[in-house]
Amino acid sequence: MLLLTLLFAAAQARAEGRISIIVNDPENPYWAAEGEVAKATATELGYKAVVAAHEGNPLIEGTHVDSAIAAGVDAIILDPADATGSAEAVRRAKAAGIPVFIVNAGLAMPGLAVAQLLSNNAQGAELGASHWLQAMGGTGSYLELLGAAADPNAAIRSRGFANVLGTADGLQQAAAAAADWNRTLAYEETRKLLASHPQITGVIAGNDEMALGAVAALKEAGRLDAVTVGGFDGSPDAVAAVIAGELAYTVLQPVAIFAEEAVRQADHYIRTGKPREKREVQFFDCLLIDAGAAGRMTAPFVLGD
Repeated sequence: MLLLTLLFAAAQARAEGRISIIVNDPENPYWAAEGEVAKATATELGYKAVVAAHEGNPLIEGTHVDSAIAAGVDAIILDPADATGSAEAVRRAKAAGIPVFIVNAGLAMPGLAVAQLLSNNAQGAELGASHWLQAMGGTGSYLELLGAAADPNAAIRSRGFANVLGTADGLQQAAAAAADWNRTLAYEETRKLLASHPQITGVIAGNDEMALGAVAALKEAGRLDAVTVGGFDGSPDAVAAVIAGELAYTVLQPVAIFAEEAVRQADHYIRTGKPREKREVQFFDCLLIDAGAAGRMTAPFVLGD
């Protein structure tokens, strides 16, 4: 009787449908929104959804993927911890017949995921750098704060910045430092760099958390009014800082759009056994959020008309 009960429960769970959502760090509002939107969309479509976090650690990520495989979920939505290191976990899911849909940070190895839905980080970085350069008046000395080395978005954004800023004759990069997408680390790195480069007039950061850490350090040093700071993500705190005049801009990654879209594509695959889109890698353009656009934000990471 117990065996029959367990088999019935398992069959019922499969009938209900389950989607595993694995994000990076929900303490970061960007990744929190990613998980919340994906879960809400899955629930709307009739799935039971569970959100887990790997905090940038491929070993923890692998444990979550293995748990999803053991549970027999219908699909996995994954923001990978590492462009190459995450491939093995995705390969295990594929071998188990579980489709994986990648969001935000791409995999270096194509063909493992059904789809990769990514922000157009190169486009967004160049968009932000162009606005930042204009705000700087095309001249000055600046610091760059870099994201986590294991995340390909860090290098893509830095190259996008360089594509624009490298053409400005009157601009000089005083220093660059990795702050791993973290506000506290960016605050500490900016404090140290300000000690050796006190006359900088700009800071360009690979994400909003690092930009806001730089803002805190510049406030403490009494230098914020003389330094132009730019971010990337479109987080609620960054939008508020743009409105307050503390950030020159942020770049909105359409996380709410691609997180929802990933779940809808997963639903299509679950129902039909086929990808909805022909292209595995799908890019979503970023939007500039300056003071004018910041006032039109209708929800976290959503820009109104």
